[in-house]
Amino acid sequence: MVCAGVTLVTFAILHASGDPVSLLMPEAPEADRAKLREALGLADPIYVQFARFFGNAATGNFGKSFFHHGQQASHLVVERMPTTLILTGASMLLAILVAVPVGIYSAVRRNSLTDHVATGVVFLGQSMPVFLTGIMLILLFAVQWRMLPVSGWGSWASVVLPMITLGAFTAPLLLRIVRSSMLEVINLDYVRTARAKGVSEWSVILRHALKNAALPLVTVIGLQFSLLLGGAIITETVFAIPGVGRLIVGAIRQLDFPVVQAGVFMLAMIVVSVNFVVDVLYVYLNPQIRLR
Repeated sequence: MVCAGVTLVTFAILHASGDPVSLLMPEAPEADRAKLREALGLADPIYVQFARFFGNAATGNFGKSFFHHGQQASHLVVERMPTTLILTGASMLLAILVAVPVGIYSAVRRNSLTDHVATGVVFLGQSMPVFLTGIMLILLFAVQWRMLPVSGWGSWASVVLPMITLGAFTAPLLLRIVRSSMLEVINLDYVRTARAKGVSEWSVILRHALKNAALPLVTVIGLQFSLLLGGAIITETVFAIPGVGRLIVGAIRQLDFPVVQAGVFMLAMIVVSVNFVVDVLYVYLNPQIRLR
């Protein structure tokens, strides 16, 4: 239902945004444009077009691109999907590796210098737009210091700046969630009981407290993964990365309906799948939850 709703909204917005035939044949007579609209199926009523599109999309056929030499839209998206998933996955992994240990330490050493610095980083990281962070990193590491490439994709060095750009936006939120969740858990009865039994402090934190504090963290990770996919569209444009995000941006400019619809539909499917995985993880993290 979610994917169907996303498809409907995308279809309606695209068809209200303009006429792709005018871009394909800007100087052609109106009679020739009408023939092309008829050939592309754009002359039919909007509800007929949507019914045809939805029926074909159910079988994985999103139609042929208007501008990419008639290639299948789904093939164009699938070819670039690994790049977007690698960028998003690496950014999320970086955010988790930074946020979880710093958040735990900040909660255990509450009101310390580390805690105050972490709190300041949270406000700074969440206030910086993705595109601004990307441009600043390019100016500093690529233009000024010449340590990393400005744009492109294909080597580990080209992944670093876009990965940091997306990770820097996500890590502060995860850090705040880890800190607040750990503060709620570390003073509960079962944690005090573990300490009374002589269990080491870090064993209490990592084996007992962290598992129960991870439930809201997993929820936010699932939600942030969806936001990272959206942020990847901007990041891929800034760093000229050949991913799905950049493909969709170009297709929107060209009013390439099949490519935009295929890209949005597949991204929606990934978001739904990630949310399903998050729901399954709830059962492991909290035995009180059962799937019926």
